[in-house]
Amino acid sequence: MRLRKAVFPVAGLGTRLLPASKAVPKEMLPIIDRPLIQFAVDEAVAAGCDTLVFVTNRTKHAISDHFDRALELEAKLEATGKLELLRIVREVLPAHVKALYVTQPDALGLGHAVLCARPAIGDEPFAVLLPDDLTWNPAHPVLAQMAEVASARGASVIAVEDVPREHTDRYGIVSVEPGEGADLRIRAVVEKPQPEVAPSTLAIVGRYILSPRIFDLLESITPGAGGEIQLTDAIQALIAEAPVYAHRFEGRRFDCGQRRGVVEATIAMALDDPELAPVVRAMLR
Repeated sequence: MRLRKAVFPVAGLGTRLLPASKAVPKEMLPIIDRPLIQFAVDEAVAAGCDTLVFVTNRTKHAISDHFDRALELEAKLEATGKLELLRIVREVLPAHVKALYVTQPDALGLGHAVLCARPAIGDEPFAVLLPDDLTWNPAHPVLAQMAEVASARGASVIAVEDVPREHTDRYGIVSVEPGEGADLRIRAVVEKPQPEVAPSTLAIVGRYILSPRIFDLLESITPGAGGEIQLTDAIQALIAEAPVYAHRFEGRRFDCGQRRGVVEATIAMALDDPELAPVVRAMLR
């Protein structure tokens, strides 16, 4: 289960953040001075990924522009002696990391977006990161935690966190085998169950490490409402064949697909910044 490749489904429209996301992809909205997609990419690279596959739509060019070289900007920064800014611009994508772009022709669900990445992934394990789920643990990034579990268990791994029971109808919820510790084998996945019937309060968040077998399962499942292919349906089929583990990660998660999460993430990142923290604390007081 050595992890080298990561998939970023970034074809969505981000309607919950309109009008900001009308012309700017939601993945490019900044948390202070870094776009959301940069946090996810840095997390994947920290976990050992050297091939990044962005599943996008035909109108989203800002993401590829962000990770491409900006030669005029680099020349200007170098000529004016702004070498630290030059380093930052050049390191948005490390030299050893390759970015690939795949178009999702129709919005047919997360499972379909992952399936679109199959030609770039091939027959090896891979990660899926949803950039609007910002997970934060700079000392031990969440995907790196999961990669260690996947390697030790030789199995697929899904990140989970406990949510209030009244919120289970907002998430995919897992039921797990009895046990202790951060990693438990998943029995079943239920998509957005009502609180009174939810099998647990362990909710799936936007980090997955999956066996390539998931591609065959995605091709064979029946599309659901709206013709969408659900990733959770394929994971449920995978569970019937092989172990899949839920990982209670160490760190914080911010739902940056909505306004509250963007505000929470911005404040948290500012408080982690030695230069900004005193300003933010004073303002909050």
